[in-house]
Amino acid sequence: MAIIHHTTLKPSKVELLAEWLPTRPWYVGTGTPELTKAGGFRLDDPAGEVGIEFMVAADGDGVAYLVPLTYRGAPLDGAEDTLIGTMEHGVLGKRWAYDGTHDPVLVAELLALIEGRAQAQAQSVDNTPDHEIARSCTATGELRAHGPAADDETGTDLTTADGSVLRLHRRLGGTDLPPSDALGHVSGHWTAADGTPARAVFVVLRPGSLA
Repeated sequence: MAIIHHTTLKPSKVELLAEWLPTRPWYVGTGTPELTKAGGFRLDDPAGEVGIEFMVAADGDGVAYLVPLTYRGAPLDGAEDTLIGTMEHGVLGKRWAYDGTHDPVLVAELLALIEGRAQAQAQSVDNTPDHEIARSCTATGELRAHGPAADDETGTDLTTADGSVLRLHRRLGGTDLPPSDALGHVSGHWTAADGTPARAVFVVLRPGSLA
């Protein structure tokens, strides 16, 4: 299980994201966003080396963004273009933060979560499963990623080895139920700007021909 260190981060995660989000095609704001961490969950790296977090970052304009992140103690080879930034961690020292959709450790554990081989963990509490994260899977065979992630104006697509498409909804809202043709999904929760609980589908797995 990952250990959550309650310590300082300089800059903070939301400070890093405030600079990075406006460079994404799915960002709909103008200028530098005013972000708060509104929710999310974590996954454990079986090797215990990489921090994995799915953060919901809420902008001051009311839009909630899903931002999968990985935290590493050294640069990820060949991933310079997906680096969000570096932080000084009060316990672990320098950490490299990446767009997790391009990190093979996060992608493998996300697929394991969809299949039920991994358990979502609470975002800020050690060794505590987050039972509010829902998942389903009707796909047969173990899911494996195939090819790089691709962003568009609303989300990010990852192709699996069997040709299905994993869609990450970057702007959250709507129902927390997957579409009828889904082969799998993950839905989660966050706190809306007015303080009320919100839920939506974070990730959906669909046949490639229908994605």
